[in-house]
Amino acid sequence: MRGGLLAALFLLVATPSAAANITKETLDVNGTKRTFYLLVSDKLQDKAPLIVTLHGSGRDGKILLDHWKGLAEKEGIILAGPDATERQGWEGARDGPAFLYALVEHLKSKHAVDPRRVYLFGHSAGAIHGLGIGVLESEYFAAVAAHAGVLPQAYAPYAKQAPRKIPLAIWVGTNDRFFPVNDVRLTRDALDSMGFPVGLTEIKGHTHDYYSRASGINKEVWAFLQKHRLEADPKYQEYAINK
Repeated sequence: MRGGLLAALFLLVATPSAAANITKETLDVNGTKRTFYLLVSDKLQDKAPLIVTLHGSGRDGKILLDHWKGLAEKEGIILAGPDATERQGWEGARDGPAFLYALVEHLKSKHAVDPRRVYLFGHSAGAIHGLGIGVLESEYFAAVAAHAGVLPQAYAPYAKQAPRKIPLAIWVGTNDRFFPVNDVRLTRDALDSMGFPVGLTEIKGHTHDYYSRASGINKEVWAFLQKHRLEADPKYQEYAINK
């Protein structure tokens, strides 16, 4: 009897706790039902960092969480991956600051999110969107990281007027045919000329395929993001975006 009890206790102690699962969630934003995917780490601090991931064309919000899951669980990060309105890309009006603000504030109301450590990470179309949102909401998000993306020229006037020069970092492959290195360098140089601290990592021989190298890229991205936090409580800037 004693041996059986000890064996049972050993099994109870030795069995690891179940890993956190990615869940599919919905949120009503101004009367529109929006879908996002959520991962809440089992190792949360009192106030945990949040990374909002922005997927590439033809994907959905779950794809990046699948590739960030292991690191997020290890580091105690909350992940949220919203779906774009249209799978082929992100729209300024329907997917812009107001939507992401509603998502983040919803998550703050449900989980122990550190409001000064909310970050954006995007790939491809999501990288373009993330860089744009970063210059628009420079006092709301702490930092932005992007894989394979550029800042559209239309955002330049907003970047010049940004009240905070939000830290930005971009990763791109030297063999990326969708985002040639020279184009990404032009984005880096333009933002740098406006006072933004921009890190550019050129991955030799790498293509547009983020997913095959996600583990290594994500570690570098998190090393960058976690160094930054807002010095004051976040401020959201509202915009009237027509398209």
